[in-house]
Parts: sequence; structure tokens; C-alpha cells
Amino acid sequence: MVEQVTDQVTEQDVVQLSSLMGERLKACGARVTCAESCTGGWLSKVITDIAGSSAWFDYGFVTYSNQAKQTLVGVREETLFHHGAVSSEVVAEMATGALLKANADYAVAVSGIAGPDGGTPEKPVGTVWFGFVDRLGNSFTSKVVFSGNRHDVRLQSVHFALRVLLDSFLQK
Repeated sequence: MVEQVTDQVTEQDVVQLSSLMGERLKACGARVTCAESCTGGWLSKVITDIAGSSAWFDYGFVTYSNQAKQTLVGVREETLFHHGAVSSEVVAEMATGALLKANADYAVAVSGIAGPDGGTPEKPVGTVWFGFVDRLGNSFTSKVVFSGNRHDVRLQSVHFALRVLLDSFLQK
């Protein structure tokens, strides 16, 4: 799935989604984890901004460098070499590795090019890949091209990750 996103997202939108996600996770006694690159821990931060989040979140992984992706969540060097850090294959391995390491029920991985530099014609600034997996083995990846500055791309990435977790895994 590839999307082009230009919606305005606010930090309050992210807080509301995080709160709703927490309610749903708590209701089903489930835990979530994250493996983050371009968001630098922002997704973990908004999850833990919600009071009582220790009931559904133990820890996440900030895997900004390729070495961190390999060491912390088990991304294979070959995958990084052949596909690059911003790819479907890498976020799939990041999400699976995070799920297993954190013994969680759900995991999300984020890797992208937030800018202002680093983009290429194939992967322009704003390109972000997401990986999602649950304990039952359901998994998928999604590529989104966000618009705006570095802050906007990162905020939209956090919003998208929470929205997809809610819509795909945590429906009422």
C-alpha cells in the first residue's frame, strides 16, 4: 500500500489517538512496542504520555542507525545492503524483531527520510515506510509520502502509525 498524505495533523490529534489506543489495549490486556528510526522515539513518547501506559507498553527501540537496527531488533545486514534502511523489507524485520524482543502483542516499525536532506528521486524527502505485526503473525508494510518540513513529516508519521494500529489491529 502506498499513500500520498498532505493532511494537517496536530499534536493534539496524536494525543487523542494515543489515548484511544491505550484504552483499547488495556481493555484486551495487550501490549504494544515500537521500533523507530526517523521518529526518534516520538511514537514511544506519545504512548507513554498517557497516564497508566505501563499497562500496555513496556519499552520501545530507537534504531536510528543501521547498526542499531541490526543490534537491537535483528535486522539482517543483507536486508539493509540490498534494500536500504527506508524499505518495506527493513521495516518488516524491525517490527518482527521488536515484537519478539519486547514479548509484545503488537509492534510497529517506522523508517523514513524526514529531511530536509537525504532524499533521492526514488525515495524523496517525506518517504516513510511502516511495518506492522501482531503476535498471531498478521503483518503488512505501508509506504507513505508525507509533505511538509522535518517536524511535519515526523508528526504525520507518528499519527499514521497510531491510526493504522487502531484501524487494523485494535478495532472495537
